[in-house]
Amino acid sequence: MLRKKQKKMFARIVLASVITAILMAGSFLGLFQLEKEYLFLLYLIPYLIIGYDILIKAAKGIGHGQAFDENFLMAVATLGALLLGLTYTGDFDEAVAVMIFYQIGELFQQIAVDKSRTSISKLMEIRPDSAFVEQDGELVEVDPDEVAIGSEIVVRPGERIPIDGFVTGGSSSLNTSALTGESIPRDVTVGDEVLSGCINLSGVLRIQTTKEFGESTVSKILDMVENASSRKSRSEAFITRFSKVYTPFVVCCALLLAVVPAVIQISMGLEPEYQQWIYRALTFLVISCPCALVISIPLGFFAGLGGASKEGILIKGSNYLEALANVDTVVFDKTGTLTKGVFEVTDVISDKVSRERLLEMAAAAESSSPHPIAASLIRAHGQDIDRSRVTDIVDMPGKGVSAKVNGTEVAVGNTRLMEQLGIACEEVSAIGTTVHVAIDGEYAGYITISDTVKPESAQAIRELRKAGIRKTVMLTGDSDVTAKKVATELGIDEVHGQLLPGDKLQELESILADGRNGSVAFVGDGINDAPSLVRADIGITMGSIGSDAAIEASDVVIMDDDMMKIATAIGASRKCMGIVRQNIVGTLLVKFGFLALSAIGYVDMWLAIIADVGVMIAAVLNSSRALRYRKRPASPHPSSF
Repeated sequence: MLRKKQKKMFARIVLASVITAILMAGSFLGLFQLEKEYLFLLYLIPYLIIGYDILIKAAKGIGHGQAFDENFLMAVATLGALLLGLTYTGDFDEAVAVMIFYQIGELFQQIAVDKSRTSISKLMEIRPDSAFVEQDGELVEVDPDEVAIGSEIVVRPGERIPIDGFVTGGSSSLNTSALTGESIPRDVTVGDEVLSGCINLSGVLRIQTTKEFGESTVSKILDMVENASSRKSRSEAFITRFSKVYTPFVVCCALLLAVVPAVIQISMGLEPEYQQWIYRALTFLVISCPCALVISIPLGFFAGLGGASKEGILIKGSNYLEALANVDTVVFDKTGTLTKGVFEVTDVISDKVSRERLLEMAAAAESSSPHPIAASLIRAHGQDIDRSRVTDIVDMPGKGVSAKVNGTEVAVGNTRLMEQLGIACEEVSAIGTTVHVAIDGEYAGYITISDTVKPESAQAIRELRKAGIRKTVMLTGDSDVTAKKVATELGIDEVHGQLLPGDKLQELESILADGRNGSVAFVGDGINDAPSLVRADIGITMGSIGSDAAIEASDVVIMDDDMMKIATAIGASRKCMGIVRQNIVGTLLVKFGFLALSAIGYVDMWLAIIADVGVMIAAVLNSSRALRYRKRPASPHPSSF
């Protein structure tokens, strides 16, 4: 569907084409026996119909001191051709045809750009305009910004969830495709967490909000997308710099082409062929228009970002798209990324106190910690914990926690914590994470906790290898025994265990220093991963389970936590970069080839405009391919797309 402006342009093209065709047919059949001055005036009618806006833009550009753009090139070339016709040849059809073909190319380009923007526009439609709260038994529509944390909202079938929260009443199926790219509905019931932007498909849901509207998932996604276009890639920056130099350069070349050969002819005692050299210079200007590059490169990146978003992959800018395409090493955090991050207590060993007592004290000491290990201890304890009994809590990142439970000192953590406290502990070789417990400064026993590997993790590693990833690395704070077991199970090339958050960053620095020509991506999900996500060439996080800090620090967000989409993201970015390179190389080859041919007189103005518009349309159509990416293993080489 054409917009009003495009319909108007289409009408101008048709009207100018019909008048020009009548004039050309009349001249060919000898119906118009007019002086060239009158013929000039007749051709001026279709010329102004189709080109008045180009002339206005060129004049404004000159007035603002920014003359060297495509409008200036087209205006100079066509006005020059008209003057040549008026003073020498009597032919005016070429000038009008150049303007008609140029506008056809512009119209085609606008339609392609609109099509590419549609996917982003659809994403913007996920923004909810209102929320419903119940007041005195009636539903009242309010602005989502006015809903406080902890409020209860009502979402009826067909409505979008406006704010993140958890279900307090009702059950339903949710369409999460706008966030995750997955079309399969997700069933939710009381107690389940729900994200804003999802569509309620069936039952009425009562949701207690856990975030403000501005901090909810949908607002953060839209903020990322809106800011993505402002982060330009090196290719885009190159084209911007190139066009600033290129246009004045070709104008100078055309000027030299119009003047120098005639001067040489005069110096050699020959009759100067002014008409021929001016005509070649004007043809040179028509071919030199940089529209194909200036339009198709940003459009290619825009389409790439839109295509990735349709797959549930948010890339925060075309610079990150470019870096992602160059990744050859992927570094993973283990817990919550390669594993489910759902720990279960598998063993409790103590010969000083009862197993129940050891578990109770450990759970109480960890009761304020958000760490998955703390959650597993509380679940295993299985009883409500009176947190007022727990005081003097000291959280030691990478080591554990110490606290007083009913006045009794309790330390819960790994061997580093025990060493720091000067408490001797047992050497444990069990598979899993070992949590040592000390009570009143004496070693009391240990608890073994195991995590579960995500079912798709091994396949995701294989897909990355097929995509040409040279090396995969896992960094974890778990014991070496556990780390090596998980790495072997998943087929990861290199593993480093028993790392503190600072150690992870140090290992990442070493990997970055060892990097060959490719980029290093870090995949994580927790707050402790934020420094590594920022330091890596490209940071990738899981949007659903990832912490706010991790999502903020990352460059790429996988909305549905599907590990397989890391390979999809790399494949899509490589396809996009392949298209961008094809457009740059193809356009420059055609441009410089035809520029050379026009300079030596083998290309006339008709062929020049056909070549210019043709390469622009081809580049724009090629860029539109980045909107689509088939879900298959990525190619190791961008050029294969």
